[in-house]
Parts: sequence; C-alpha cells; structure tokens
Amino acid sequence: MQLQQRINAFSTLGRFLGQFGEENAEMKQDIPFNSEFFFGMKDRLQAAQHHNGWFTPENLRFACKSWSEALSEAHIKTWLSAYTIKDTSPSTVAVIMAGNIPLVGFHDFLSVLISGHRFLGKLSSNDRQLLPYLASYLVAVAPEFEDMIAFSEEKLQDFDAVIATGSDNTARYFDYYFGKYPHIIRKTRNAVAMLTGDETPEQLELLANDIFRYFGLGCRNVSKIYVPEGYDFDPFFKAMYSWKDIINHTKYINNYDYNKAVYLMSGMDLLDNEFLLLKKDEGFSSPISVVFWESYTDASEVRATLAEQRDHLQCIVSIDDIPFGEGQTPRLWDYADGVDTLSFLLKLS
Repeated sequence: MQLQQRINAFSTLGRFLGQFGEENAEMKQDIPFNSEFFFGMKDRLQAAQHHNGWFTPENLRFACKSWSEALSEAHIKTWLSAYTIKDTSPSTVAVIMAGNIPLVGFHDFLSVLISGHRFLGKLSSNDRQLLPYLASYLVAVAPEFEDMIAFSEEKLQDFDAVIATGSDNTARYFDYYFGKYPHIIRKTRNAVAMLTGDETPEQLELLANDIFRYFGLGCRNVSKIYVPEGYDFDPFFKAMYSWKDIINHTKYINNYDYNKAVYLMSGMDLLDNEFLLLKKDEGFSSPISVVFWESYTDASEVRATLAEQRDHLQCIVSIDDIPFGEGQTPRLWDYADGVDTLSFLLKLS
C-alpha cells in the first residue's frame, strides 16, 4: 500500500468525521461509503455518550470536528513533509490507549498506520465505542488496511514495539512489562497558562475553553495559571462565565461540591464563582472543577521553573506560547509528551 493511498484514506476518514461535528449531523452525498456507515456512526456516538457520562454530545462533536480538520490532505502532507517514509517490512505496534477524552488515542492509531506498520490496539474501557467503528470505515475505503488493524481485549501478544499511555502509576507497570521492547511510555502531564494581566476579554474567554473543554480531563487542559503579583481576578472570572452551564452536569457538580467541602473543612482559602474553584497551590494536577494558581513577580523565574518541570507539562498556553483557545486542538506534529511518535515508528523499519 503506497503512502499516498494511506493519506487519501485518512483524508476521506476526516471528511466522514466532519459530518458529526455539528449539532444536527446531515449525511453528505459525496463521501464514499456514507450510506453504509453514517447512521452506524450516529449510533456509536450515542453509545459512547451512554457508556461514559463525561462524553457529552458537545464534547463528542468537538472531537469529531477537531479530527476532521486535522485530517485534511494538506495538513497530513505538511506533517509528513519532515520525514522520509519508505516502503519497508511492517512491524506490529501494540498501542495501549487512555480513555480520558473521546478518541484520545487516535493520533497513535494514525501514526502507526501512516508509517506503514500494523496497529494492535488495546482500548480503555472508557472509550471503546468509536475507534473500532472508524477503523471499519477506513478498511471500507482502503481494504489494504484490513490486515493492518486489530484490537484485543486479552493480554497483548506477538508485537514488536509498544506505545502506552497512562498515569504515573501505570507507567511503572508498563515499564516492567514492556521495557524490553522499543517503546514510548507516557505518564501524567498537565497544561498551564501564564497570564500577564494585559489579556483581552476575548483571550480570557478562549482560555476558558482551554480550562473547561472535556471538563478538564485532558492532559492539554489548563489545570494551573500563573498570574502577576496583585492580579485582579474579576476579568478572569467574568470570562469564565461563558462556561457557567457546566455546573448543570451531574458528574461535574458532584466533583465541585466534594472538592469545595474538603477544602473548606481543611480551612483553605479559595476563590469561587459557584462553578470553578481557584486554589493557591504549587502543584500542577488539579482536581476536576479546580484550577491551581500561583503569583509571580518575575516571569523569567516562572519560565525557569517550568523548564525544570517540563517532564510534568504537556503544554503552556500564553500570549507567547500556544495561543489561548487552542490547547485542545493540537496539530498533527504537536506530539504528546514532546516525543516524536512518527520518528520512533520510522526507526522500527
């Protein structure tokens, strides 16, 4: 199977996904195999929502739209232009996926197949509805993929390399079992934002998207902000108000009420707007409904601290880094944990 064929197949998949990025999905006539898969995908999206209460219709639509845009032929070719991809004997790559946000493992799925290798996936129980169905659509578009894609619910066997994503705790397990294979093992990471106090209301509203999208469950969600000494939080909270309806989600409000009660019983000072808690904390990994914050007098000192802690950070959102509002829309070449997945896969050949 030639590289251009693989690119064509994934760009067609992107067009298919784009139909489900709007509230009222309408079937388009110019997408291959749409009549066979369109209504099945709608059923899978409903199943994903019922299976995992965090996978709301809004977040599922956002995931479909984001991946549809990323999978344009132009974006795929821009991504691949930095590499030399040769037709060689494929390896079998076992991919152990997280399930914190919809289709969180799709980039690994794409990377393995676009590089010409065989994909062996182990799905999280939290996100097992969508990817197998999209894989079926991909096989319909390009039947050559049929022998290149497999999913397993049992112990993984007969593989040549491993990509595993999990927490700091599961990473130790992964290291123990998979350390002898070529591997990428990802741990817990978080995103932070650096504010100067000069942000516009529009930029702060975009930051709200970085905080609340997927209820803050993604590794690219902003879980901590750095603010200048004496920062006025009123504009910040005003901008957060665009996400006020998040408190109507049962699982979210349960977390908000629990965390607020624990912090207040512990005598901790909080900033609270009735759906978001701000807690002064040196850590990065804040609970759902909570954002940590620290103040600074010298931005260069914060930068130095973040450089030292880069193994705990997924990305930085600021005027000078990832733009506000783009935390959850990484480009294909924005690799998780800063590890070049495609380069790793091409070295297996």
